[in-house]
Order: sequence, then structure tokens, then C-alpha cells
Amino acid sequence: MELRTAKIRENPADETRMITRKQSIPIGRPHVLRHTNALSILTLLRDCGSCSRADLVRATGLSAPTVTNVVRDLLSKNLVEPLGEGASNGGRPPDKLRFKAERGCILAVAISTENLSLLLTDLNGNQLDILKTTLTRRRTTPAAICSYIADAIERLLRRQKKIRKQLLALVVAVPAIANAEEGSVLSISPFQEWRAVPLRAMLNKIVDCLIIVENDTNLAALGERYCGAAQTTQDFALINIGTNVSAGIVLGGKIHHGSQWSAGEIAYLRLPHIVRRTPTIHEFGELESILTNSGILKSWMGSKNAGGRPPRKNSTNMDAVGVLDLAQSGDARARAIVRLRADVVSDIVVNMSLIINPGLILLGGEIGSHPILIRSVLKQLEGSEFAITKLGTSALGDDGVLWGGIALALDGINSVLLPHPLA
Repeated sequence: MELRTAKIRENPADETRMITRKQSIPIGRPHVLRHTNALSILTLLRDCGSCSRADLVRATGLSAPTVTNVVRDLLSKNLVEPLGEGASNGGRPPDKLRFKAERGCILAVAISTENLSLLLTDLNGNQLDILKTTLTRRRTTPAAICSYIADAIERLLRRQKKIRKQLLALVVAVPAIANAEEGSVLSISPFQEWRAVPLRAMLNKIVDCLIIVENDTNLAALGERYCGAAQTTQDFALINIGTNVSAGIVLGGKIHHGSQWSAGEIAYLRLPHIVRRTPTIHEFGELESILTNSGILKSWMGSKNAGGRPPRKNSTNMDAVGVLDLAQSGDARARAIVRLRADVVSDIVVNMSLIINPGLILLGGEIGSHPILIRSVLKQLEGSEFAITKLGTSALGDDGVLWGGIALALDGINSVLLPHPLA
């Protein structure tokens, strides 16, 4: 499994320029102010890579003695490291500092029907290690999955010569509706015994760190925002079509969950002349029987004898992507199958555009990102006069789930590094 490495700022000359905007500091009790100042300075050091105390004074608007005191606190907690004197512009050379990203690590885990995938990074999001474990013919109960995750964590930490307490955050992606606030899985269709599972509580018995449980498509969307095709877009949606159908919605740069954590569960949409069934949380959505790999393959196998034509050679080994490839090469039966799916997907795009009007809609998954489907959907949308936003494809593919997990962990890591107001 190859993973795309997150973008790293490599030009030291740009570091000072990145922290020129002053940040407002809230008024409060002295220990609260000191903690707030520490969080602000830690964030700046993480963002810029390295800078001097003078840079921090200019960027925050804090006094030099305040910055000195905060830096002393951060040094005592082993969060920053002095780099010595930087380049001088004629005066006294500045003392440079950097955030110690190697002090700890964060881990993203993606659970799918086939595999358990893991990505370990440092505290700047730089990739350290990856691991993939097959789930084929193995037990997939919540307890079994937690056991596999525990074994994988031990392997990764041992390979990187790190100890358990250096793992500061764990984000687990599930193909299900998840209550991110409680860290629980409400339902997971592919696996048995996954209803109302307190996954965070179960994992807390394995590791003592920040644990986040999140829907996999939500994290895939966040991954595209972090280092993929939506880096410059605050409001967008990712529609994933592969083994299942779902959408991740990002508004204002944040995941939109909805009031019952089901925002983006588009497989349950009711579409005229196609789907009228009432959504049921413990069953697959009706659109998944139409748009997914199994739905496409079922249509292909049902159409192979139409008109009395003999079955195509090796048709028993055909998969959904193969059907789409045939459509791209001009096969009439495959094109008819794709045309129906393009009609449904274009309806979804129009409806989402009218409801949330995002700046971008990405199509992902092995079905959703296939060129023939993209072209067919774009052709369907040609007559739309308003609300239809830019349509693109996922840049990260399956790896987006893991990078989204890393991005979510990085957003919350400051609260782990500085959990309480400094005395």
C-alpha cells in the first residue's frame, strides 16, 4: 500500500513570513492566559517549523518577557527544542526554536470489509510507517477487531522503536454511522454484532490516549481537504461509490455530521421511480443495490443473454470495473448499465448542490471515480443552469481515509500536549 506523503514546508526562508498575522489573546485569569498563550505559541511553532523568539513576539503581539516565560514552560515539557543561533540581519543573531514532532506519534486506522489499514505519523503528520492486515476469513466482531488493532499497534511501535505512551492519538474509521461525540458505532452493515458498539471505551482498554471514532467517508473527505483535491475549498462534498455508497460533507473546513450523525448517508435517498423504501439503520440503503460493485455486476450478469446472444468469454470472472471498462470501449450493454448509474448519480449531485450548494463535489471510490461514469454524469449535468458546482475526482483514493484520520488527530493534538492550564 502506497500512501501519499503530506506536504511539508521545506524552505526555511519562508518560515518567518508564515507567522506575520497577530492573534488576539482572550482576557482571563493569569493561569488561563498563560495556558492560552502557550497554545498559541505551540500552534505557531507547529505551523512554521522553526522560528525565533522575536518572530513569536511579532506574530502574537505578546511581550518579550511573556514569550520567554511561555517558551521556558514548553522547554520544560519537552515540546520544543532550541536550534541555536539563526542567520543575522546585522544585529544579534536570533535564537531559533522548533516543535519536537518526534516526541510522540499519532495513528489512523481504517476498518473495511477486506482489510485493517494503519498509518503512523509523527506530530507534524509526516509518515513513519504503514501496515495492512487482511480480514478475509477472520472473525470481525467488535472484540476481534479491537484485538487486531492492539496487535497492529504493538508491531508498528516496535518497528519504530517507540513505547506505548508515545502514542498520543488514535483515530479509527468505520464504514458505519458513528457518534463521534460518544465514540460509538451506531450500526455497521457488513459485519455482525456491530450495533450500538462503545468502540472508544473498548479501545481505551488497549491504549491510554486520545481516541476518535469517525465514519470512513467523512474522514476520506477530510483527507482530501488536508492533502488532496480539496485543499483550497472550505465547503465541499465527497461522494464515494464502491463497495458501498456514502458522502462526506465538509462545511467551513469541518465535518458536517447532522443532528443524528447521519449527514451524508445518501444510500438511503428516496429517488422517484427508483427508491421509495423507508430508510432502516440496520440494513443497506437501496441505492447500494444499484450503484455499487455488486449492483453493477448483477445488472451485467442479468443482461448477458439478452437478445439470445451467447455469454461473453470469461464473463464469470467479470467485475464491476470490468463492466465500466467495457462501456468505455464501446460495448452497448455495458453503456446501458452505466447510463442508468449516471442518471442516479447526476440526480444525487443536483440534489446536494441545491441543498448545501458547496464549492466542489468530488466523486471517489472505484466506481465513482471511473472516467466513463464521470463523463456520463457531466453530460447529464450540461443543461443545469444554476447551483451545480465544480465536479472533480478524489486525489487520494482509499488512502484519503487514513490521511483524514491524521488530519483530525492533528487538529486535537494541542489539547493532548497541553491538557491543563499551566500553574
